[in-house]
Order: sequence, then structure tokens, then C-alpha cells
Amino acid sequence: MPKWGYSITAEALDPEKTVKASGREVRVSHKSAREVCRTIKGMMLTKAKQYLKDVIAKKQAVPFRRFKKKAGHRHGLTKTYAGKYPVKTAKYVLKILEGAEANAEYKGLDTDRLRIIHASAFPGIKVKRYMPRASGRATPDFETLCHIEIALEEQPETGVET
Repeated sequence: MPKWGYSITAEALDPEKTVKASGREVRVSHKSAREVCRTIKGMMLTKAKQYLKDVIAKKQAVPFRRFKKKAGHRHGLTKTYAGKYPVKTAKYVLKILEGAEANAEYKGLDTDRLRIIHASAFPGIKVKRYMPRASGRATPDFETLCHIEIALEEQPETGVET
């Protein structure tokens, strides 16, 4: 059993209507992963998957609100103008979304009615390495890994049954 848990509490989730998936110690930027997760939170699963595929194809930009220094303006953004195309991050988040979808199919949930209720990313461990330089010196070459969590919930049917 893993020693880690999810940042969303078990009391907030109905075990029969929700599924979870996570990626631990992923080698992507935690800053871009945070912005991607903030963007897809609240979307339906099919819309989020299409959005991430558009980001990978560089057709749609991800709006950057917090980590936006030196980020250029991108067309098609509303409420904020800074944006980027985090292709590597979008690939990993899409992979985690597909894992959550597989978990939902295993539970017997309708994948067309799944909504992303929780999407978060935060820094993981630091891989500490040092690059030897001239005159006996060394330069730190640290890499921060990333944890990504996603929870999906099946929405009730909106159609009236007759």
C-alpha cells in the first residue's frame, strides 16, 4: 500500500459516484501543471480531453494567472492574456484523465456524464544533482518533481424520462 493519500477528503466524495486517479513524482513543471489543472477543473470529461488534445496540438493556449512572468499574450483567452502551450504537462494530465476514465468504467459509471470535481498539482521531491565546474567548484542542478490528482463525479441525468 502506498504511504500517500489524496488532498481531497473522503467525506467530500460519494464512493459510488466518484473515481480518483493520480500521478506521483511526474517529471513535469509543477507550475504549468497547476495552471492546467485549474483550467480543466469543472469541465466535463469529454470536453477536458478535447481541450488537452488541442493544447498538445498548440491550437488552444492555457491561461496562466499565477506563474505568468515573461509569458506572452495568446489569442483566444478571456479574463487573462498571458498563456502558454505546456505540451508535456498536457500529455501527462491527459494520461491521468484516461486512467480515471478507466476506473469509472470499471466501477460501472457512465463516462459521458463525468465531471472533473477536483484537479490539483503540487511540488513533489527534489532530485538533487551537482554539475562539476572548473577550479573544484560545483553548480546545483535540482529538479522538482510533481504530484497530479484528479477526481471525477458522475452527474445526474438531466433528461426527463417518460
